[in-house]
Amino acid sequence: MKERGKTPLAHMAETTETEFWNDSCSFSELKYAIEHGAVGATTNPVIVGDVLKKELPLWKESIENLIKENPDSNYEDIAWMLNEMMAVEAGKLLLPIFHASKGKKGRISIQTNAKYYKSWKEMTDQAVYFNTLAPNMQVKMPATKAGIKAMEEATAQGVSINATVSFTVAQALAVGEAVEKGLKRAVENGIDISTMSPICTIMVGRLDDWVRISGDKSGVITTPGYIDWAGVAAFKRAYSIFNERGYRTRLLSAAYRNHLHWSALIGGKVSMTIPYGWQVKFNNSDIEVKHAIDTPVEEHIIEELMSKYPEFVKGYEPDGLSIEEFDSYGAVVRTLRSFISGYEGMLGIIRDFMLPNPDVK
Repeated sequence: MKERGKTPLAHMAETTETEFWNDSCSFSELKYAIEHGAVGATTNPVIVGDVLKKELPLWKESIENLIKENPDSNYEDIAWMLNEMMAVEAGKLLLPIFHASKGKKGRISIQTNAKYYKSWKEMTDQAVYFNTLAPNMQVKMPATKAGIKAMEEATAQGVSINATVSFTVAQALAVGEAVEKGLKRAVENGIDISTMSPICTIMVGRLDDWVRISGDKSGVITTPGYIDWAGVAAFKRAYSIFNERGYRTRLLSAAYRNHLHWSALIGGKVSMTIPYGWQVKFNNSDIEVKHAIDTPVEEHIIEELMSKYPEFVKGYEPDGLSIEEFDSYGAVVRTLRSFISGYEGMLGIIRDFMLPNPDVK
């Protein structure tokens, strides 16, 4: 039951171990989220580009000043300066939560350059640099083959990572193992890990998308609504294994497509990164806030998905993918392409400031 006067998200935040973040660095959206119990926020190239499109007047002067103050910089350099500035400024709204929780909450995630997805060294170097921007930085890296190594290396240097481009149980387990190795090395390096807060995202909705797309390609259909459980099933399985193994990385659900991606995961010691639009829908709903993370997905749903969708098997089974296969998994490829395209779109906005189109009035 919803507590009188409390929105569902605020009720969840106050009565369960489940926390949620704002899936954007938009100031107005983040302020709304914090008012309803959010304790973090996240960005990526697509999100930053969307925020610029929606709130460009708020950032116009900052962009112009960066260009003026850095006359020898190209538009890619300026774009990264702006990306960092947006993360730091949004992070300031979360600093009180960060300090109150001693680093366990109140972080803003900033993503490494998506084009570095095959270079562990470039991702690690960028992660270590991002960690210096503000005390509450959380650095996102893709769960590719190189990304798994980068996560261990960055963790060993005291960076709180957030694995992204992650959809499968196999990827989540590889992240959990890498972070454990990194934390052990960090202690050996004399780093205080008590305030670190590693996260592993599972993009539940994008796993649903890929299972559906793969089925369409193969001419397969299933019982209506069953595919909506694919990402939830993978998340629940990963959560169970994380608890068994004692991984110190916290799982986070992302890429919302339906309310199961929220309601079916409530109650766990997990995080959720929820877009503003979905927050409003959830808060306006009469969906009951109750412990659901330990309720298994019905076996007949799992069986049908397993029998008809090989791509679900790869996403659901702990050994469904090897680390060598991460980079070629369909959901990984589709999302990397989306992030790289979003990055190029963000660059285009800055390019238009520096090289305005003379054919446009």
